[in-house]
Amino acid sequence: PLDSSIVFNTEPEALKVTKKGNESSRNAAALIAKALEKIKDIISENEAMLGDLDAVAGDGDHGAGMTRGSKAAAEAANWLVKEGAGAQTTLAGAGARWAENAGGASGALWGAALIAAGNALGDDKDLDLKTYTHAINSFVKSIQQLGGASVGDKTMVDTQVPFAEVFENSISQNLGFIDAWNRAAVAATTAAKATANLTPKMGRARVLAEKSIGHQDPGATSFSLIVSTISSMFK
Repeated sequence: PLDSSIVFNTEPEALKVTKKGNESSRNAAALIAKALEKIKDIISENEAMLGDLDAVAGDGDHGAGMTRGSKAAAEAANWLVKEGAGAQTTLAGAGARWAENAGGASGALWGAALIAAGNALGDDKDLDLKTYTHAINSFVKSIQQLGGASVGDKTMVDTQVPFAEVFENSISQNLGFIDAWNRAAVAATTAAKATANLTPKMGRARVLAEKSIGHQDPGATSFSLIVSTISSMFK
């Protein structure tokens, strides 16, 4: 269950840019907006498949919720970038819109994680590989803290933790951002496939655990699709 002490606004706040980001942050924000457009497209293309996976032991709404969330997040990011927003403001707006529109636990988790990543990037930092690594780790930690899942529970955390670990290890081996991301995306895809062999320990799927065995976790699958489609931006 989600941490009940964390409250999300039910009334959407108007998007605004109170202070423009510096050049480094604005450039990052533009890439974030482009990535969210890619995410929106890949999730929309796979909405039915994700819904079918979720219906095995859940309520079948993962694909639809992710589609609504990513579409709203992409629209928010594009608007904010045009207004001169930095990475933090862009991800804050995108995360809020994702949570508001996606609904369900997954929407809340994605919204909070995008905001956490944005907080790590800031609007006025000269962004480097260390900062990007911190942002990715903040994204994953936010989801673990809010959702309460650990590796092995058959959730999106099973793909996110190896993604973050491989990215950080690759950076420590002096790889650049693109190579590190590509390596991490491959690790996430492998981990998503491996969730088919896991027994769910969280949410509704836990009750229907036997039905879930042999099928990938929908949240892990959508995350692997997302990071893989971002890799395609770099080709």
